Amino acid sequence: MNAAKYFSNNDIVIKKKYDALKDFFFYKEKAEIVAKNYGYKISSFYSLIRDFKNYLDKPAGEDYFFQTKKIGRQHEANEDLDIIIINLRKKNYSTNEILTIIHSKSYKVSYNYVYRLLINEGFAKLPRRSNNAINTKAEVKIEAPKSKKLRLQNEKFNSQNVGLLMFLPLIEKYGISKVIEQSLFPETRTINRLSSIMSFIALKLSNVRRYSTDDMWCMDRAGGLFAGLNVLPKTAWFSSYSHRVTKEMNFTFLKSMHKIWLDNDLLSDTINLDFTTIPYWGDDSHFENNWSGKRNKALASLLAVLAQDPDSGIIDYGSADITHAKQNDTVLEFLDFYSSDKNINNKLKYLVFDSKFTIYENLSKLNKREIKFLTIRMRGKKIVEAINNIDKKEWKKIRVECGDNKNRNIKVLDGIIKLDKYDGKVRQIAIKGHGRIKPALIITNDFDLSLNKIVRKYARRWIVEKVISEQIEFFHLNRVSSSMVIKVDFDLTMSILAHNLYRLFALELGRYSNLTSVKIYEKFILNSGTVKIIEDKIIVSINKRRDLPLLLEVMQKFENIKFNKLGSKKIIFSGNSTS
Repeated sequence: MNAAKYFSNNDIVIKKKYDALKDFFFYKEKAEIVAKNYGYKISSFYSLIRDFKNYLDKPAGEDYFFQTKKIGRQHEANEDLDIIIINLRKKNYSTNEILTIIHSKSYKVSYNYVYRLLINEGFAKLPRRSNNAINTKAEVKIEAPKSKKLRLQNEKFNSQNVGLLMFLPLIEKYGISKVIEQSLFPETRTINRLSSIMSFIALKLSNVRRYSTDDMWCMDRAGGLFAGLNVLPKTAWFSSYSHRVTKEMNFTFLKSMHKIWLDNDLLSDTINLDFTTIPYWGDDSHFENNWSGKRNKALASLLAVLAQDPDSGIIDYGSADITHAKQNDTVLEFLDFYSSDKNINNKLKYLVFDSKFTIYENLSKLNKREIKFLTIRMRGKKIVEAINNIDKKEWKKIRVECGDNKNRNIKVLDGIIKLDKYDGKVRQIAIKGHGRIKPALIITNDFDLSLNKIVRKYARRWIVEKVISEQIEFFHLNRVSSSMVIKVDFDLTMSILAHNLYRLFALELGRYSNLTSVKIYEKFILNSGTVKIIEDKIIVSINKRRDLPLLLEVMQKFENIKFNKLGSKKIIFSGNSTS
């Protein structure tokens, strides 16, 4: 449209009203003629004349036709809001954190509003802080909104934890939300079963020590969106909920998840079994003492078992209810768990564990059930002397993978021996040059697998030991605050699910698939941004970071997934214009 046509066009409503009223009042045209010229009904034009006269009778204010343009987003002055923002900055909250908190309280303001207010009040920019310093605010207590079911509406809010939402497509893809809904876990009057468990998972995925901190995470809207709530519940709710969980609920849930892992080919023919010590620092004396390799001493603690697939890193099974009396039978209990559903294809062929995991009698039972085992034999003085006296020419050199992603040359010796209380003979492989003074002795009932493959299969377990240790540290299982075994067992179950979600996320990252959960969290998940909810989609804008292009490329694969629990909306991930 050219300029001349623009000024001759009467389709613009404001201009049409202006021209019609000018003809009537200024040029003294008759109302009937003006109405006809501008396409008004005579009654409508009389109404227009009446409204304009009423405007003129009022005190001078905004022009009826030509309004002053307001620059920028306008917010009503709110002294209470300004006081909240100023008090939060006095407690060393950043602008983004302040914005997250006030959005949880239903205030609709922009980043620029908060930033300008703080500048005008004379606050200096906060110094750069480490992640630990940013997250350490246990002494600051802020009243958070009450958790309730999320009512989706068109809105936009800021969040310090938008990376958490990247796990939602994986939960939907593998049908984990359906398993949670069909589980035996309890629900409350206001929070359903799915939102309850998703709340626990949100804290685990976000590296939150929920027993000591409840200020920021229970006001972050992204955490609430992840769980289908306005915000996550407070600490007291989590403690109260876990009191209602039973051992059967955890066991049944793990069995359902086991089927998902099998159906998606995430479990190979080998499972690594290991015990881990979960210390308790309270005064209760009913705990048994268990050896902690990390602290190099025995501690009053709970003994937990974990079963992990060496290829995918998925933890298939876990239990924190292991006592000394039934410790040796744990391997048989896991085998019953794995093969309890006859309708599921049983892929399991190998179990790998260390020398103290079970006794020789149970190895014989595994052999009768046609399960191959790989374990370490206890090294007595006479056994070591006999091996050291073997001629050097009989030893064979091979290379194996080590935990630092390097290969190492070792010497091995293959043979067949007889064990006490074991029906039949076993294969023994002695290993030298692995960094220990005494030779290691691998024993197995597999006589067909090549020497190299057996040593490499057990060597992978050494890598798994390191990974499990890192996972326990990241999910805070080494900081148990309850003396109730069932609460710890539930915490372990939630940690297993969170760990597996990180493994699924890692598998999507390709070259980063070997990163531990803590590295993935720091590199990809720990980030802030904005969330915008509109009619058919949820747009998550993530602040700029070095690895953001790879992250957006991965999440683009899930853009067509509709989330039934979020109003059948799609989740779109994009880069934010800020860092």
